[in-house]
Amino acid sequence: MTTEEIKQSVSALFPDVTYDEAGEFLNVLTDSKGLKPLMQALRRNSEFDFDYLFCLTCIDWKTHLTMVYHMLSKSNNHTVVVKAKIADVNTPEIETVCDIWETANFHEREVFDLFGVKFINHPDLRRIFLDEDWEGFPLRKNYVDENMIEI
Repeated sequence: MTTEEIKQSVSALFPDVTYDEAGEFLNVLTDSKGLKPLMQALRRNSEFDFDYLFCLTCIDWKTHLTMVYHMLSKSNNHTVVVKAKIADVNTPEIETVCDIWETANFHEREVFDLFGVKFINHPDLRRIFLDEDWEGFPLRKNYVDENMIEI
């Protein structure tokens, strides 16, 4: 499939998504509520068959968080990036995708630990790097530690 064909097919199923083609990959933009059905379609629809989630991370923009998912279809040889905006920075939540791609389990735990995003319906959401009693989320822009050096 070409990028344009992917856009047309995704838009037919999810008319509310938007696109950004500024980078190397096609970026599909959605909100946190629309993420789960979109991801299920991208994985389970043979037209797309995005069978490999190779990166999952979070970006803190101060006013909101963005979850970023990089996926590859090995059978169709195409790649797409899905970005889901989480508007509530105080209690960020988004549906898990580890039931769609098992590799998301570890990555979601990492994002939970370092950004504080709660993944709804995650089977084992707990800290993975930091101690359970750790205060705050070190990769958030509002994180302050007494050992930090200000420049």
